[in-house]
Amino acid sequence: MLRSIKQLYGNKLGASDGDLGHVKDFYFDDQNWAIRYLVVDTGSWLTGRQVLLAPYSLGRLDQAEKILRVNLTRKQIENSPSIESHKPVSRQYEEEYYRYFGWPYYWQGDGLWGLSGTPILDLPVMPLPSQPAVPVGPQSGRADAHLRSAHAVKGYHIQATDGIVGHVADFMMDAGSWAIGQLVVKTGHRLSGRDVLIPTKGVARISYADSAVFINMTKEAVEQSSVPELAPAGTVL
Repeated sequence: MLRSIKQLYGNKLGASDGDLGHVKDFYFDDQNWAIRYLVVDTGSWLTGRQVLLAPYSLGRLDQAEKILRVNLTRKQIENSPSIESHKPVSRQYEEEYYRYFGWPYYWQGDGLWGLSGTPILDLPVMPLPSQPAVPVGPQSGRADAHLRSAHAVKGYHIQATDGIVGHVADFMMDAGSWAIGQLVVKTGHRLSGRDVLIPTKGVARISYADSAVFINMTKEAVEQSSVPELAPAGTVL
């Protein structure tokens, strides 16, 4: 059973020693369709600061939990590498971020999460630091990460092989691997249309210039797709 991302927006986040804020957005990898970071709205705690949390800090999601539990302290998060909200997430930043927390790089290895298919660690790779991260200077030869905002892509047109068939309404994610397996597409009118599911493996590309998701399916095939089935409240996914 997959989990609706839309249902997670606004959920509270709790560190091991206090509240962090709530879920504001998700950044997903548009090559492997995996959610790489949660974007946290910290409220008045870290005013003017955008905070990213990798799934390594949460592990498996529990549908029954009212608060998403983060296996870090507030100080560790506060001292983590800062990112400016108006700039994209670069691979250089990710390397600094992952070194700070001592997690394995998800982009090194054959698995969705490097050497594993899930971002679940039995133990931290090394003791987590409490000191502020040391800034690193510009380094060449590092490609930018293919990270996109789920909030931004929501609403993009779905461009089938024979025309526009609807728009992105939601993303369905596996709670263990954090991989987006399906897109929820609202066909027809935005208010009266019908929601259907299409697999992400059917996506050819995302055009950010055109605000569109191009798929290898016809309009008829999309309209005949299955409807979303969400897990009932209290289900552990």
